[in-house]
Amino acid sequence: MTGIVLYGFDGSTYVRTVRMLLAEKGAHYEQVPVNVLKGEPRQPEHVARHPFGKVPVLDHDGFRIIETGAIASYLDEVLPGPSFTPESPRDRARMRMAMGIVDSYGYGALIAVAGYHLFPDFIGGPDEEARKHAIAGSRRVLQELMKLRGGSAFIAGERPSLSDFYLAPICFLVSLTPDANELFAADGFAGGGSRYRQCRATRRRHPNLAEI
Repeated sequence: MTGIVLYGFDGSTYVRTVRMLLAEKGAHYEQVPVNVLKGEPRQPEHVARHPFGKVPVLDHDGFRIIETGAIASYLDEVLPGPSFTPESPRDRARMRMAMGIVDSYGYGALIAVAGYHLFPDFIGGPDEEARKHAIAGSRRVLQELMKLRGGSAFIAGERPSLSDFYLAPICFLVSLTPDANELFAADGFAGGGSRYRQCRATRRRHPNLAEI
């Protein structure tokens, strides 16, 4: 497949999700930077791509896709290489539940924890009460994700799925903060059984994805 253009900012965990998937598929693509910190997603040029001013956006041979879940599912289907969509209906449901949890409840809480330490100006300055609230919300999200995972090696089975690509980049950011130990003490993260206990492995495998 050719003609893949990814619009997005390297610091975005959702952009990293797509880049990780593209890397695993061995796909060639062009990335057009859209700097969130400079407000570029709200500029008319990007709003024409995404009416809500978000990243990532993907163009593939004239077909445009917005929203990470749709982008990841599409790429997993159309690109050659290993599939990251489980074969079992129940595992597919677990994957989709996990992606929905991250989108609806996880991203805001986890990025608030990371942002407090790594990019406080972007989230409106350090706010200790907001940090405590975000830690509580993040722990609840991680606990629910680990319930979904159960005894599996990954969130939705014995092989990585799209839900793992969803969670790994944001867990990596959290792993860089002093709050990491408290958050990753959530049920299912303690000890060596969880793949997310080694979030820093994301950087070793795809070092360009860890740049902020």
